[in-house]
Amino acid sequence: MPRGKRGVDWAAVRRIALRLPGAEEGTSYGTPAFKVRKKLFARLRPEGEDLVLRMSFDDRELFVEGDPDVFHYTEHYGASEMVLVRLARVREAQLPELLEHSWRRVAGKRLIAELETRG
Repeated sequence: MPRGKRGVDWAAVRRIALRLPGAEEGTSYGTPAFKVRKKLFARLRPEGEDLVLRMSFDDRELFVEGDPDVFHYTEHYGASEMVLVRLARVREAQLPELLEHSWRRVAGKRLIAELETRG
C-alpha cells in the first residue's frame, strides 16, 4: 500500500484527472465530474465526501475487501460497475492509479495508446 498522509481534496483529483488524454471536466447529476467522449469516469458525490469511479465488479470487490476504510459502495451502486472512494481516507499516491484504472474503462484504444506512448 502506498505510504503518505491520508486524505485528498477535489483539487488533487482534478489535477490528476486532467492529465489523462481526452479527459474533460464537466458535471454529472449536478456534481463535478470527469468524462472521456461524454462517458463518465469520475465524479464527486453530492455530499462531497466520496469520489465515484468506474471499476469492474471483480476489481471493486478486491478493493473493498482489501481496504474497506477507503473503498465501499452503497445499495444504489450495487448493480453498477462503480466504487466509492472516501476522499478523507485515500492516499494521494493512490489517486493516479485509481483514476487511470477508471479512465481506461471508457477511454478507447487510441487514447490508451496515447497515454502509453507518453510514459
